[in-house]
Amino acid sequence: MEIERPGRPEDLPAAELLWARWALTAVLEASEEGENTPFVHRSGAWIDDEGLHLDDSGCTWWTLAPMGRGRYALYGEDESSAVKWHKPAIDMLAQAPEWLPFERLRDLLEGWELGCVYWYEDGAWARAPYPQGLDDDGLDCGMSRYAVRAEAVDLLVNADRGLPRERALRLMEAAEAYRVTASEIEAVLDDVDADADVDAYTAGDRAAVLRALERTGLSGPR
Repeated sequence: MEIERPGRPEDLPAAELLWARWALTAVLEASEEGENTPFVHRSGAWIDDEGLHLDDSGCTWWTLAPMGRGRYALYGEDESSAVKWHKPAIDMLAQAPEWLPFERLRDLLEGWELGCVYWYEDGAWARAPYPQGLDDDGLDCGMSRYAVRAEAVDLLVNADRGLPRERALRLMEAAEAYRVTASEIEAVLDDVDADADVDAYTAGDRAAVLRALERTGLSGPR
C-alpha cells in the first residue's frame, strides 16, 4: 500500500496493522538507556503511556495513540508537510471527533509543531479536508515505513541489530497476528548477542525489550 501526496485516509492500513508493525520496531529498539532518556531528547521508535512514537531527531516525528474502543489518533510532522504553512490556514482539527486528545494537539498547534492529524474509528481512517493544490502533508515520508509492509520489514533487516530477512518476515507475520511470544523475542536477542559484529543486549536492555513487548500487546489481541 503506497501513500499519495498529500496523504489520503484510504492510503493507511488498518490502525491495528499499523500499530503491530510500528510496535515490533519499538520492541526491538527498546533499551535501558532509551527508557531513561527524557521524551524531548529521545529518538527512534518507542512506546510509553501515550502510545507509539517515532522521532528521527531532525526531519520527522509521529505518535500513534490508542484512544480506546478501537479508536486511534495519528499525528505528527514531516519537514515535507506544507499544511501548517498553507495560506489560508488549514484547520487540521476540522470535522474531528470529540475523543481526540485535543489538549495535546492544541499545544502542538500553538507551538507550530504539528503537520497533520488522522483519526481511526469503526475500521476507517479520516482527516480534515485539504484545499485543492496542497502538495504534501508529510504522511508519505513519515508513515510509509509502516504503511508499506516491505518497508517495515526492511527496517528490521537494516537496523543496527539487523535480522536476517527470512526471520524478519516471520517475526513481522507474528506481530501482525498479535502472537509474538517472549520466548521468540528472547531467541532473537540471543542470536544478536552471538553476532560478534553487533553490540550485545545488556541485562537492562533485555528487560526493557520484554517490558516493551508487554506494553505493545503484540502477544495477544489489543
